[in-house]
Amino acid sequence: MASQSSFFLFFMLPFLIGIAHAQLSSDFYASSCPNAVSTIQTAVNNAVAQESRMGASLLRLHFHDCFVLGCDASILLNDTDSFTGEKTAGGNINSVRGYEVIDTIKSQVESLCPGVVSCADIVAVAARDSVVALGGPTWTVQLGRRDSTTASLSTANSDLPPPTSDLSSLINLFSNKGFTTQEMVALSGTHTIGKARCTNFRDRIYNETNINATFATEKQGICPSDGGDENLSDLDESTNVFDNVYFTNLIEQKGLLHSDQQLYNNGSTDSIVESYSSDSSAFFTDVASAMIKMGNLSPLTGTDGEIRTNCWKVND
Repeated sequence: MASQSSFFLFFMLPFLIGIAHAQLSSDFYASSCPNAVSTIQTAVNNAVAQESRMGASLLRLHFHDCFVLGCDASILLNDTDSFTGEKTAGGNINSVRGYEVIDTIKSQVESLCPGVVSCADIVAVAARDSVVALGGPTWTVQLGRRDSTTASLSTANSDLPPPTSDLSSLINLFSNKGFTTQEMVALSGTHTIGKARCTNFRDRIYNETNINATFATEKQGICPSDGGDENLSDLDESTNVFDNVYFTNLIEQKGLLHSDQQLYNNGSTDSIVESYSSDSSAFFTDVASAMIKMGNLSPLTGTDGEIRTNCWKVND
């Protein structure tokens, strides 16, 4: 009996530690900074009203933060003498945007409640509010994350899915973070908003065969075979609205990125794409649940990390 009890404790200990570590709650700032969440929402709404693309940028910022060492705002840190930050990683450089919006929000929140609200929580709430501002679903953001004191360029380069990913690679990269294949497809559906650079879809529109010919010709008008790397194209045909058109486009072979069209290419995820294309409510439900799960990736809590005063640098 004693040996069984010891085995049970040994088996359960990592699980119990994980629960204790992730002490997040939706009302974390209810007494310490009651206007924090509404302040973030107002700022996000203003930013998206000025430029709808910013909604996609803030959502992507959260994703690229959480997929690298967890949701700890490490993506916001500039390079220092002691570490190289994540901003220059292959998936981030000349691509990730919205840093200045987060800095503005942080400044506003600091004026309300100095040293209370983390940059990681601001990024998480801003992602949710961006989706809502563009017509998408809402979800309850768990709060109480703290900010990292370091970053990892190498992890950013290895863990962020590149736009050249095949289906098996996408499944594996998301599985490594604890996501099912269905959750991967749902999260990929956030490409219903935003834009991509020519350099990330040039090969697809000139060299791939599983692409709508008219669509390819149209995109070639935006993205020449040589030059124009920074030219932008919408990721789907209703890029300023968070909806399920992305999945309809995939069925029509109008996925802009190689990794997008991989989700509908006579593979194991075809049926999921078909389901979401015909049932936006199912997509909304699943993507909201997956976003909650993503927001819970390895948060720093308790006395781990810190509450940065400026999101782009660790405290002095």
